[in-house]
Amino acid sequence: MSAQVLTVSSNGQISLPSSIRDLLSIETGDKLVVYAAGDVIMLKTLKLPDAEGFEASLDDAQRWAGAVGYRESDVDDIIKAVRKKKKG
Repeated sequence: MSAQVLTVSSNGQISLPSSIRDLLSIETGDKLVVYAAGDVIMLKTLKLPDAEGFEASLDDAQRWAGAVGYRESDVDDIIKAVRKKKKG
């Protein structure tokens, strides 16, 4: 694991050192997700799949749904149940 000390600018910005960017293949325009818990901050690269990767993930999800017995007609009921649970 690599650790470096960063300084927060007056605008609340930090710069990732080039060694970290190179290690994680982070390029200009890439997206990062930030998580906070207590006094810990974690950054994670957000890599969106290409069209083939997305299609493969969708195929996997459809196979799983079929294996557990879900049908396309169940989707609306599942969404409503999740939304109701979040409200309650």
